[in-house]
Amino acid sequence: MKTYKNDFDILKTKVNDQPLTYLDSGATSQKPRQVIEALADYYEHDNANIHRGIYTLSQRATDHYEAARDKVQHFIHAADRRSIIFTRSTTESLNWLAQSYGPANLKAGDEILLTYMEHHSNIVPWQVLAQRVGAKLKYVALDDQGFLDLDDLKRQLSDKTKLVTLTQLSNVLGVKTPVKEVVKAAHAVGAKVILDGAQGAPHMPVDVTDLDVDFYAFSGHKMMGPTGIGVLYGRLELLDQMPPAQYGGEMIERVGLYESTYTKLPERFEAGTPNIAGAIGLGAAVDYLQSVGMETVEAHEAELMAYAMDKLQAIDGLTIYGPKDSKQHHAVIAFNLAGVHPHDVATILDQSGVEVRAGHHCAQPLMDYLGVTATVRASFYLYNDLADIDRLVDALKVAQEYFAYE
Repeated sequence: MKTYKNDFDILKTKVNDQPLTYLDSGATSQKPRQVIEALADYYEHDNANIHRGIYTLSQRATDHYEAARDKVQHFIHAADRRSIIFTRSTTESLNWLAQSYGPANLKAGDEILLTYMEHHSNIVPWQVLAQRVGAKLKYVALDDQGFLDLDDLKRQLSDKTKLVTLTQLSNVLGVKTPVKEVVKAAHAVGAKVILDGAQGAPHMPVDVTDLDVDFYAFSGHKMMGPTGIGVLYGRLELLDQMPPAQYGGEMIERVGLYESTYTKLPERFEAGTPNIAGAIGLGAAVDYLQSVGMETVEAHEAELMAYAMDKLQAIDGLTIYGPKDSKQHHAVIAFNLAGVHPHDVATILDQSGVEVRAGHHCAQPLMDYLGVTATVRASFYLYNDLADIDRLVDALKVAQEYFAYE
């Protein structure tokens, strides 16, 4: 297994006098040296506002910013660069859809279809929209392994369904959504499909044209880019019909005393000074991932997952949530140790330098569905290796022994 650790200086540090084993990439990924250098290079050599100046620094900054848009377009195989909108995060992208697309296209009695495995960011905005316009939320069931129940989806779809919004990859169960089947069924009743790609874009090849989704949202910081930068992809004809989500500088064409007109896509949705450095850093992250190859990323993580599932399932008293077959389990493993609170597990692991997430993972409805209050979650990425999993397993055994003794 090839290791990419040398590109990530933070992984050479120690935590509690132990080698750092970072297993929380589902929350945020580490950044390779190439991304950090791209950020520093912008601030040291090209720092200026974009689109507004005719001087050299502004033009260079604008070129770098727009080049990042082109890189993202090619990364997700969008047909047109104007369909790529920079936001702060997946959360902001979904909120903009709920605040802008939603009220213009949904009315009382319409239905929004979600799943029980959604992140709060793909639940709460739709709750607010439903309350605002009088729409109804409906949830698609999961099977006993955590997979989306396609039969239940098809039963619930009707001519009242206007939106189907769901995750591409569960941040708890590690299951992929059968996106093409969902899109085909949703489009057959006239519904639009929004895909939360926060966990999908970092870990697998993405082709929004082939998936045929109407909107796709993801974040830079989960795919080795900086925090504070996200992407909203939308079909041009849908974006063009949407009112702006924010108003002010850069998104205007002309401002009068009592009314204004707005500029073209994509600038119409990027009011004010954007996160220029963040977009440039995201572009560098895309360069890094494409130099590795997303198929390679996916294959590397599959090897990690196969090893981890075997090791973890051999621990007595450990319950894994989601599929038990490693070939159907991706990027994250959520689990609990019998008799030990997840927060206590994470605390003991931290003493060994093993960093995992413990809690509800911004998925409280899913926790209720599973009948638990919280889980421990280990999430993997390109820079992890088999030794990281061995350290996780050893630390879990220490935790078991400690609480058995207590």
